[in-house]
Amino acid sequence: MLIEPGGRQSRLDRLRRSPVTVSAPSLVSALDRLEEVRKLGAGKYDLSNLPAGRIKLLARFAGNSKASIIERMPNERRLATLLAFAHSLEETAQDDAVDVLEILIANLLRKSAQVGTKDRIKSLKKLDAAALRLCSVCEIILDPELGDTDLRGEIYSVLPVEEIEAALKTVWSIARRPDDNFHQELMERWRTVRRFLPTLLDSLEFQATDTGMPVQESLNFLKSIEGLKKPDMSLAPTSVITKGWRFISYDEEGQIERRAYTFCVLEKLRDALRSRDIFLDHSVRWADPRAKLLQPEQWDSSKKQVCRSLNKKPSPIGELSRLSKDLHKSYLRVCKNLPRNNAIRIEKQGDKDALVVTPLESLGESESLIQLRDKTSSMMPLVDLTDMLMEISSKTGFAQEFCHLSETDSRVDDLEISICAVLISEACNIGLEPLINPRIPALSRDRLSYIKQNYLRIDTITRANARLVEAQTKIPLAHEWGGGDVASADGMRFVVPVKTINAGPNPKYFGIGRGVTYYNFSSDQFTGFHGIVIPGTIRDSLYVLDGLLEQQTTLRPTEIMTDTAGYTDTVFALFWLLGYQFSPRLADIGETRFWRIDPDADYGAFNSLSRHQVNTELIAQNWDDLLRVAGSLQSGMVSASEFIRTLRSSQRQSTLSRAFTELGKIIKTIYLLSYIDDDSYRRRILTQLNRQEGRHALARTIFYGQRGELRQRYREGQEDQLGALGLVVNATILWNTMYLDRTLSHLRATGRTLNPEDTARLSPLQHGNLNVLGRYHFNLPEPVKQGHFRPLRNVADINISLIPEALTQSESRA
Repeated sequence: MLIEPGGRQSRLDRLRRSPVTVSAPSLVSALDRLEEVRKLGAGKYDLSNLPAGRIKLLARFAGNSKASIIERMPNERRLATLLAFAHSLEETAQDDAVDVLEILIANLLRKSAQVGTKDRIKSLKKLDAAALRLCSVCEIILDPELGDTDLRGEIYSVLPVEEIEAALKTVWSIARRPDDNFHQELMERWRTVRRFLPTLLDSLEFQATDTGMPVQESLNFLKSIEGLKKPDMSLAPTSVITKGWRFISYDEEGQIERRAYTFCVLEKLRDALRSRDIFLDHSVRWADPRAKLLQPEQWDSSKKQVCRSLNKKPSPIGELSRLSKDLHKSYLRVCKNLPRNNAIRIEKQGDKDALVVTPLESLGESESLIQLRDKTSSMMPLVDLTDMLMEISSKTGFAQEFCHLSETDSRVDDLEISICAVLISEACNIGLEPLINPRIPALSRDRLSYIKQNYLRIDTITRANARLVEAQTKIPLAHEWGGGDVASADGMRFVVPVKTINAGPNPKYFGIGRGVTYYNFSSDQFTGFHGIVIPGTIRDSLYVLDGLLEQQTTLRPTEIMTDTAGYTDTVFALFWLLGYQFSPRLADIGETRFWRIDPDADYGAFNSLSRHQVNTELIAQNWDDLLRVAGSLQSGMVSASEFIRTLRSSQRQSTLSRAFTELGKIIKTIYLLSYIDDDSYRRRILTQLNRQEGRHALARTIFYGQRGELRQRYREGQEDQLGALGLVVNATILWNTMYLDRTLSHLRATGRTLNPEDTARLSPLQHGNLNVLGRYHFNLPEPVKQGHFRPLRNVADINISLIPEALTQSESRA
């Protein structure tokens, strides 16, 4: 913990600094950091008998605290803290290095493709000219009036030999094979690879499944030839050389070319890492999820209990029979209703029939709804964001969930004010500076920095958010919007302009930069109950189940709605196995396949659409493993996103993966038939997704600072800040719901009859009465401090004496 000779920081400070750039030198530095951490020797201690959460907290405390603070700790506590940190850092450092490796390989492939595409565009004129010359030769060859003896002379009379040879040379040099993915351009980046390859092969011990074994063997071969100038490449394992690489991987003499082979192995390594066919021991993000599933002995003892909790039979016969009946009835119902269903039609597109679903028309607004919305809006109190958050804290006690990293019981004075100030700074993306007030101890620079460093983290934010979600469920108006059993999932995109490895490119959302997706989940009561930070824009369907299985609120949603990008057959299967209903909005239903179980069933107009048959035998053969996976997910032994990733192997699909797909085809088809048969169902999905888009709009309004860009370098910082944003959005929604409910109660008390259909369409996402900018004071009016509500506006029976002077003045201005 002492300052290192010739440096400005301690060894602790240096080691806990994760990589933020992606380059060959950065990867080497990350691998060197890993080796240095390993030499500390903490990994040899078995801490499995200690509470994992406690070790995590100690490690985070050491990761966030100044070295001088740790130095002043009692000896035993200091040693325990540093041991927990070093032990956790060994996993973290390895994961960080693999993160850099995966992104670096992806960048090499992408940049090579960009260069190749750019060069190809530049050479198109030459290629066109050469191709046209050769076309003229082909036309002569194909002329039926010319005899074979006349061909050569006729050709040379039109095009000299030299020009034909030049055209051929141009075509051969520019034209690409159909399976060429710009591998030749990749060869030019050999020096970059040589900078990190020796250290990589020496530092990481990759493990493999059966599918990943060819890649592991190739990596071992590359390690064996490292340092040799002329290795015997005939010994290289060749099973990794796929069709796209074959042409460039062998020279003219049929010998394997070392550079091409190395690039081929690195590309396959990245693919295998992403599917976890290649994985690492002592890892969090790059471990083998299959090892976390219920193992055979565990499964044998828990199978009956799991089947009861999943409400599934241990034998596949009964379940498949029930699914077959449900699917058959769904087809018959849709066929029966088809003549009266004006929203769908079957059209001929080319030589195939295609289903067309007419988009829903916008739902009109009655005059009574418009009047009610205007009236309630005019009655809502005006409030600053800081006051709103303090009031919600006073009513729910969410600030009590924020505890020190060390989990000590000591509480600082006016902690609630400091917590709310830090939450505002994070949620508004403005930093601490605008919140600092040297005259108020709870808002001093040192206090706010201390609170942010030691109290604001994802676990405390999650617990505080759970209080807000529970409070929302107790408001009568919230139950007019929904019962909390329906939810939706969608992503918010944030540009990340700072250097970080936890961001990805996507020109559609991030322009020329990089960014993250905050994949968040919202209930039908408008509250957000979970969020996941995803680098770039990874396919949403990987994470859609995580929100249901990992959320820690009192809500228990049973149905989740997403956009089209959020679904696959596997996701349908997993949802059904776990007892959930998956309801994605389908934008391209005409391209979606309908499946059947009974090959002889007559489904009328749908016979042409349901030509494909499900392989139920494969489902039956793997039924036990399907249940074992579902039980493992339900018990939290492995996350759904981790497991789904393993099913997406770049190599051939496993039998289990195909069984999930076959089961998902049945569940998906039953859902599709319900979706097209019931426009109210489609309307319900659209309504919920629109609610979530409204939440995102409110979040954008609050997250106004620094152009709405996320400027956190590390994964934990991104999670903490976006978690704080979600909490403040929830607090805003809860505050609006409370006061909307009071406005409705007042209107009813004054004799006004309200249409339930109108009140159900009111929204707590309004923010015209919420001041986000300018003032950051934390002085609640005395009545509100005592638990009372603020007076409503534009109400004749308001008791003016209860309204603070500042608030009265702001209302008079309004």
